[in-house]
Amino acid sequence: MGGGIAQLAASAGHNVLLFDSFTGASAKAVERIKAGLDGLVKKGKMDEAKMNGILSKIKVGGVLEDFAQCGFVIEAVIEDLEVKKDLFRKLESICRPDAVLATNTSSISVTSIAAACKESGRVIGVHFFNPAPVMPLVEIIPGLATETSIAQKVTEFIKSWGKVTVLAKDTPGFIVNRVARPFYGEAIRIYEEGIADIADIDWAMKEIGGFKMGPFELMDFIGNDVNYMVTETVWRQMFFDPRYKPSITQKRLSEAGFWGKKSGRGYYNYAEGAAQPTSNKDTKLGNEIFMRIISMLVNEAFEALYYKIANREDLETAMTKGVNYPKGLIAWGEEIGLKKVLATLEGLSETYNDDRYRPSVLLKRSVN
Repeated sequence: MGGGIAQLAASAGHNVLLFDSFTGASAKAVERIKAGLDGLVKKGKMDEAKMNGILSKIKVGGVLEDFAQCGFVIEAVIEDLEVKKDLFRKLESICRPDAVLATNTSSISVTSIAAACKESGRVIGVHFFNPAPVMPLVEIIPGLATETSIAQKVTEFIKSWGKVTVLAKDTPGFIVNRVARPFYGEAIRIYEEGIADIADIDWAMKEIGGFKMGPFELMDFIGNDVNYMVTETVWRQMFFDPRYKPSITQKRLSEAGFWGKKSGRGYYNYAEGAAQPTSNKDTKLGNEIFMRIISMLVNEAFEALYYKIANREDLETAMTKGVNYPKGLIAWGEEIGLKKVLATLEGLSETYNDDRYRPSVLLKRSVN
């Protein structure tokens, strides 16, 4: 992720310093950047002069103190609050007073990270999506202490890189990682209950829902270790709200090292020649699966709007640009019929007597 952000910044014409505490990691990141750009050259999407121009702007730092003259610093280290706080303490003591300190965290409170700094007003969340050079969305997350002028300045700065920005409140998961949780969680619940196999669920969400990837394919692509970690982080930070509760299935795959494509095995087996499960393509079952998952997603979007996590436009943009959903969830719910969405949730709530299916107050008000 750090290498991808460095590539973006250099492509926008900025001089970039890339540093990793692990010896050789920064140099390897530059090699990956070069390999990716070289691929674009071979495909005719970039000329060699432009590639060399981008690479010339990226330098590898030897020590953290090399950031002393940088005006904008983005960290992309492990998702661990104490690690990030320690890093920001060091950066504040090293960087010039007017430097903006940004975190690329996907699920940790920006306010908590900023609390490590004496001047927490210059700390802000700038959350890119992977791969950063390709995905258009960036979530801008001011902490409670972030200066308004810093948020405005950073928003315009990231837009100048060609990115689409959305403004999110500093709450667990921000927009995308909060609203998208049912896409994974409810799919796993359906699988765990034996209602449908993973191939059936993925088929339903792609064929009937129009999603580019099914939930299990996407979890394998993201990494089941990462997906589980984000789910658990959001759940804990939301004071164990049942809506975000992780599953044993997720936990076991993460523990086993079945992380998906990057490990060769996840919900699917990626070994060469491995047999893959196939869907029965049962349309009736597929519609039931789609309606259950989409109702949970629409409900979560309404809940985010109700609690002012973001405005409607940014919520819709975040889900279409950040995770490539076919439609904005609020508009999609209106298209399906909010009364039908509400009835689905109320039916699930009555069947399971589980608070995870409670309808959003805003959804109920929108129907009434």
